Amino acid sequence: MRVIILGSAAGGGVPQWNCGCRNCTEARQDGRSRTQSSVAVSADGERWVLLNASPDLRTQLAAHPSLWPPAGSRATPVRAVVLTDGEIDHTLGLLLLRESADTLPVYAPAGVTALLGDEWPLYRVLSAYSGVEPRALEEGRPIALTDRAGAPLGICCSATAVARRPPRYARAAPTAAFDVGLRLTDERTGGTLAYVPTAGAMDDAVRRVAGGADLLLFDGTFWSDHELGAAAGGADTPTARQMGHLPVGGPGGSLELLPRLDAKRVVLVHINNTNPILCRSTAERARVEAAGIVVGEDAMEFDL
Repeated sequence: MRVIILGSAAGGGVPQWNCGCRNCTEARQDGRSRTQSSVAVSADGERWVLLNASPDLRTQLAAHPSLWPPAGSRATPVRAVVLTDGEIDHTLGLLLLRESADTLPVYAPAGVTALLGDEWPLYRVLSAYSGVEPRALEEGRPIALTDRAGAPLGICCSATAVARRPPRYARAAPTAAFDVGLRLTDERTGGTLAYVPTAGAMDDAVRRVAGGADLLLFDGTFWSDHELGAAAGGADTPTARQMGHLPVGGPGGSLELLPRLDAKRVVLVHINNTNPILCRSTAERARVEAAGIVVGEDAMEFDL
């Protein structure tokens, strides 16, 4: 299985349009920007599945020749999308695929499908264009991903609900799962990818998704619990844990707990613009690297 990190940043990217923090200022000055979180996977290098569809998707697709349309055609190697949640920064990119001539299969937990059909009505809007074909991701039930015509894509996917709160726009938490971690297996090689871009705890659910994976892409949003409040200067700013993100640093943080998962490689993704690990010279970055954990970058590729 081939894996491409299309975008490594959390919502807003780096630099974020309205932020003048150290990381955003340096990103503007040296041109080292990060796009918003999304991943592409393929079992054959020709037919691709997107894991989340970020607001930066058009730029991300243009940056990777493997994801370009064949010369002289108006087709796409993107054959399906899998959503881990209903957050705007993980779903807005679906609107950028509206020019497609074919209906796009979109796999998602039941709670996410409900949100995208009502409170964040992407599916209704897209029905006026090529539309999407909602497909259910049932918790704990591995399924073989297929394209629009039902042809197998060579990847098996299982979803497990992880600890999060509902998106801010949601009026009430759906009764069904609305936020999941993914475990994807190449049906030919057996290579496994665990994708957990948002996780509120290192609990049994995360262990089921990530334990022993060949590659784990894990939530690296914040370094500390009060990081966003310190940057925003507001006493009422929610903490990392209140937002559903386990901080990387501190007692009980993911840096301390990730080695217990026995994943062969661990890469942090979905990194917020305020996180000090984005700066290569910080002590926090050094601690992550000393633990054998990689700070994810846009365009990183892996073969499993």
